[in-house]
Amino acid sequence: MKLLAALLLAVAPLAPTADPVVIGNGHVDLGPKFVDGRWTVQLRDDTTDPATWRDLDTVVLQATSKAKIAVPADPAYQFLGKPGQSIWVIPQVQQEGIVWPGWNTQDTEVATRVDREVTWSLEGVRGPGAFTLFLNSDFGKPQPVFDSRKPFPQQTGIDVNTHVHGNWTFDAQGTYLLDVAMTAKLTDGSSVTDRRTLRIYAGEGDPRTALATPTPIPAANATPQEGQPIELWWFIAGAVVLVLTTTGFVVIRRRAS
Repeated sequence: MKLLAALLLAVAPLAPTADPVVIGNGHVDLGPKFVDGRWTVQLRDDTTDPATWRDLDTVVLQATSKAKIAVPADPAYQFLGKPGQSIWVIPQVQQEGIVWPGWNTQDTEVATRVDREVTWSLEGVRGPGAFTLFLNSDFGKPQPVFDSRKPFPQQTGIDVNTHVHGNWTFDAQGTYLLDVAMTAKLTDGSSVTDRRTLRIYAGEGDPRTALATPTPIPAANATPQEGQPIELWWFIAGAVVLVLTTTGFVVIRRRAS
């Protein structure tokens, strides 16, 4: 009986570490942080004072109707869809009434212990439409970072102690589950990595439904079909562990997929 009880305890889901939060306005950053000595990808929420680092399984970012725009006719943006098509864009430059997510490597311990850079990987995406993340370059042309219609994994490098913002786009309403990982080599020669799910809801429905969506585990090297969410493998095991500033000089390098 003791053995059975121990097994049941081992496979029981962990209790949430915080109340679920929906953020549809204000500044947040995705980034690594050492939590009780463990490298962990979290979300720094600057809508609170002081800022709150949140487990990704307790937060949803919402792109509300204020983020809905029409795809411009400029050919440089044809990767977003047909001209005039409605999409949701969380912009690189902060706008009132729209959540402003960035990514940073500025946590004090991260900035001290990481050797040169953090590798941010997009391992997969599940959602009702296409997701892209791109930067507006100095010359006004879009610089792609991630695109859910391309093969996974996709990677980008983020220099240590930097803070970056980009344009996050979604071409259909609903929940998007971004399977993200951050990896780094530390100054002591060891390597650290963590993989989590970032939940984003595009549209005016109930974003809290994203918190009830199971965390996906994508098939290795999965390739999505045009206009469709990628197929993902699901962890059906009983034990699913969901542990889930200032602006610095921005340096970001595109990595080959």
